[in-house]
Amino acid sequence: MPNKKFKVITAMSGGVDSSTAAALLKKQGHDVVGLFLLMGNNQNSKDAEKAAKKLNIPLKILDVKKEFKKKVIDYFIDEYKKGRTPNPCVECNRHIKFRFLLKKMLELKADYVATGHYARLRREFPIKLLTAKDKNKDQTYFLWRLTQDQLERVLFPIGDYTKKEVRAMAKKWDLPVYQKKESQEICFIGDADLRKFLKSRIHVKKGPIITVEGKEVGEHEGLAYYTIGQRKGIKIGGIGPFYVVDKDFEKNTLIVAQGDFDDALFKKEMMVRGVNWISKVKFPLKCQIKIRYLTNSVSCVVNKNKVVFNKKQRAVTPGQSAVFYKRNEVLGGGIIC
Repeated sequence: MPNKKFKVITAMSGGVDSSTAAALLKKQGHDVVGLFLLMGNNQNSKDAEKAAKKLNIPLKILDVKKEFKKKVIDYFIDEYKKGRTPNPCVECNRHIKFRFLLKKMLELKADYVATGHYARLRREFPIKLLTAKDKNKDQTYFLWRLTQDQLERVLFPIGDYTKKEVRAMAKKWDLPVYQKKESQEICFIGDADLRKFLKSRIHVKKGPIITVEGKEVGEHEGLAYYTIGQRKGIKIGGIGPFYVVDKDFEKNTLIVAQGDFDDALFKKEMMVRGVNWISKVKFPLKCQIKIRYLTNSVSCVVNKNKVVFNKKQRAVTPGQSAVFYKRNEVLGGGIIC
């Protein structure tokens, strides 16, 4: 970030990461305004207010529950209805967080927006989105929908620090949230059971479970409640383990494979839709790809919407994000078909 002093609208959720991001900007001498978004289960702004008070910065509270329900929760449910497994955080970043941060930036005539994401930027042309210093906390997987126009006005203050360093800074500066635990759940579901959440909103019929060989081995509760690669919750007694490999909506049939290494669990190639390229690329493109957040990247070749893996990949799941990397640079991403 340039050495000049700027006005920065900073997302503050009340957690240690966003609070420390705001603190870093304030320590650097910038004019910081916090923004708390009322959405999902994030209805309590007290921790964000405490952090803002400690930093002596104003905190704006914006109610985006209506937009969040439409763009994130309804999208999430609709994707499951269609048999896909969505990434709600990607859509939240796209339609809610950065949209309203940038809108508030314009309203208040600020220069930048900032978040507590673990990511980095290299400010050249075009701007490069880079993975965070802390590879275990890197969140670039959820940021592939950002555009060059947006990245020009975005800051990621904690991207050059590890989580341990962030907590240490928060403690040093006596931020009231320095010991606050982070949530790993989907924010609008929380500790609740995902299947119970879906069952209360998606009404489907039970049907047969068959193996890839065509043998009927049980009954499923509704195709929308299962995801590719799933093992737990299939409820087939005796033999096993079984893994979901496909869903036949025409026949209302759940297709499973037996054993961890059945060939039906693996794919050599896939298609992606809704691709956003952050950087300029040429096809065929040799790069690395992540097909889910908590996994290592693997080598592949991309030709527009087609991806061919160097090595077959397990449980390629429609609806999940496929994010393309060149070493530590995020090239772009798309949705697995």
